[in-house]
Amino acid sequence: MMAGLARWIGFLTMTAGVVGVLLLSGGFIWFAWTIPEQEALLGRKADGIVVLTGAASRIPDAIELLAAERGKRLLITGVHRATSATEIARITPLYAKYFSCCIDLDRSALNTFGNALESRRWARQHNFNSLIVVTSNWHMPRAMVEIAHQLPDVELIAYPVMSERVKTEPWWSHLDTTRLLAAEYLKYLFAMLRQHLDPDGAS
Repeated sequence: MMAGLARWIGFLTMTAGVVGVLLLSGGFIWFAWTIPEQEALLGRKADGIVVLTGAASRIPDAIELLAAERGKRLLITGVHRATSATEIARITPLYAKYFSCCIDLDRSALNTFGNALESRRWARQHNFNSLIVVTSNWHMPRAMVEIAHQLPDVELIAYPVMSERVKTEPWWSHLDTTRLLAAEYLKYLFAMLRQHLDPDGAS
């Protein structure tokens, strides 16, 4: 009887393991499939614009959106403590004037969760009800999940920036791209799990 019970437990354990692997693999394929492959064409405006630092092209794209009056103000979140506004302004010299009126720098955020917290503080401070979120295409799903959790009553509009880290060919044909997306997928799952365990985190 004990041997039969042990076999049954072993079978259930193996089945659960196989199902878990299939779910994880299927989720990863879905995640990779949803990564935007081209920049969005914004046909509307928002109250504010938030750009998460990282890839070099994110900030210029966000500043260009501000210059095009897609938002009233821009938050650059995750700026290195030693980086000044003057240094960032050199990236887009044609738009340097906006740093004196409409661009705010956040130096406290160290990760995507911190970016979301600062986005909430900034949006609440300015009474913004809609935000354009600018970050790399592979990072956009997690960024949107994190910010949406902190600002459930604010409309978020994704503006994915194409990243050189994600090849234009299918992700499965490039090992580096697969590794990047797999790591980001696990971080995405962790963010979802944390929010499930702390559903009132935005309060």
